[in-house]
Amino acid sequence: MKIGKHIFGVGVMTGISRIFGFVRDMLIARVLGAGRLSDIFLAAFKLPNLFRDLLGEGALSAIFIPMYAESKQDESFAKNVFSWLVLVLLGITLVFEIFMPLVVWGLAPGFADVPGKMEMTVLISRIMFVYVIFICAAAFLSAVLNAFSRFVLAAFMPVMLNIMLIFALLWSMRLGASDTVLYIMSGTVVLSGIIQCLVLWGRIIRRHFGLHLIIPRWTPQIKTMFKRFGVSLVGNGFYQITIILGTLVASFESGAVSWLYYSDRIVQLPFAMIGLAVGTVLMSSISNAIAAKNMRSVYIQQNSSMRQSMMLILPCVAGLFVLAHPIIKYLFEYGAWTAESTHAVALAIMIQVFVLPAMLVSQIYSKTLYANQDVVTPVRTSMVSLGVASALYLSLFWFVGYLAIPIGVVVSGYVKNYLLARACRRCTLSHMDGRTVRAMVAFGVWSALLGVGLWFVPITGIFSLCLAIVGYGIVYLPVAFIINRKI
Repeated sequence: MKIGKHIFGVGVMTGISRIFGFVRDMLIARVLGAGRLSDIFLAAFKLPNLFRDLLGEGALSAIFIPMYAESKQDESFAKNVFSWLVLVLLGITLVFEIFMPLVVWGLAPGFADVPGKMEMTVLISRIMFVYVIFICAAAFLSAVLNAFSRFVLAAFMPVMLNIMLIFALLWSMRLGASDTVLYIMSGTVVLSGIIQCLVLWGRIIRRHFGLHLIIPRWTPQIKTMFKRFGVSLVGNGFYQITIILGTLVASFESGAVSWLYYSDRIVQLPFAMIGLAVGTVLMSSISNAIAAKNMRSVYIQQNSSMRQSMMLILPCVAGLFVLAHPIIKYLFEYGAWTAESTHAVALAIMIQVFVLPAMLVSQIYSKTLYANQDVVTPVRTSMVSLGVASALYLSLFWFVGYLAIPIGVVVSGYVKNYLLARACRRCTLSHMDGRTVRAMVAFGVWSALLGVGLWFVPITGIFSLCLAIVGYGIVYLPVAFIINRKI
């Protein structure tokens, strides 16, 4: 497998998706602002995204892909897993539709202080939760394609959601900021899930792979998968609980839910293009290498991925720290968006951006552990990470307000990274060579020096902002490539 080629392909598709995502968010900011309507939509949208991560792209993918590789891509095993997944999703959707008022109250209790806000959030959440069935099924279909080293189409699917929401928002602009816009957007989210699922299923069928629903059978493989899935679900759940807890705390400060959403969107852009692309490709390639007992290949893949990804992520840290305020100002400060919101989001970005290196390296270590079918260690690290984040959220909120959440994210991210790295070293699943260490230090120093220079560049509009970003990349990349080759 050509890892670099696949990482580049997934990264490009993810980048395209995030660009459309920024356009979508700019329209959301323009139409809904950063207040009641945006809080309702973003809080409701967190629920299906949570279950997509837990049941689709998170625990299930981490368990399914190594077992699928070990089974030599057994078609009957894939059919059985798919059928069990759909059955579980139907049950979960029914339960959440019934108990949605309790779920929303637990997610954002502060909404109850505003008349009608809680009730509308419950209604929109019920509509949007149907999306869980289709997007989790689509995530499983993506995992099957990834196992065949077909990454690009699956990486392109989120673009479909963003494009459809953009058209929905453009249509909704005629209506102004009203509750009707929330109905249009929630219906669009559900429709996009249906389309994504059908496109991926059609691609698999065209590969002459007969994946379809069957009567679920309880086999030894399924029993093993559910045991591992249960443990892995806890670990992935702890990360999602951290996000929910942050939303819960932030809901007591007006506008904070939206501020943190937009800051997280900005910080997640480079991680999605680099970190998630690395994790997606390594999940399959390292699973195959471990199944073949080729540890030398595992080490080579880890070090190569770490050098190349850190070469790209470290300048993003410096650039986002320096340009946080102008990025938010010139991307979002239109219509209902205020200068206060710009300042609040920029501060959150300037703190949270420092977690990016830890998140990226954690991806490499965690995927290695999952590829080795070790689901217990990631759970333990997630538990510790959640404990650290929760303590910081609750203790610092009363002093620094919503900024307690990005502070907690950064500290807990490095704690998790340290624990994962130690676990991999103890099991001889990783070996960071001297070249990788020297290269990362050099990338960090070079990024910091250029960041200092970027601080003094005058930014007066969107054109000068783009010019500064492009110039930063033009100066940084040639030297970084030389460092990566020569050190």
